[in-house]
Amino acid sequence: MKNQKKLDIRVKLSTLWIVVMMNMIFADIYSIIIELVNKNTMDIPGNVKTIMAIAAIVTNIPILMIYLSRVLKYKANRWTNIIAGIFTIIYVVGGGSLAPHYIIVATIEVVLLFIIIVNAWRWSNQDNE
Repeated sequence: MKNQKKLDIRVKLSTLWIVVMMNMIFADIYSIIIELVNKNTMDIPGNVKTIMAIAAIVTNIPILMIYLSRVLKYKANRWTNIIAGIFTIIYVVGGGSLAPHYIIVATIEVVLLFIIIVNAWRWSNQDNE
């Protein structure tokens, strides 16, 4: 097995900045949701802070995959993409709504996640050489 190509430091850094940015966006979204629930303008079953903490963890799966897909070695990368893809599909479908915008976005997400899973499943170590 040949060594993996070393990832350019600029690519690593820019990818990490994407991860940071995505987390900042979602942190703001979760804060807004908590505020809306606390002002009784939005209803979420259960403790809103706990629900948003769980959402933050699950949402970080695809966010972290932006970076991990670039840096993990073949075997870990392949299986992490498959498992993360499956968990993310469950999150997207399970946490969804029937609002038209959500159906459109969720459909696109599920199709893309399916493509990720299929590509990771078909990925052979020979593709790295």
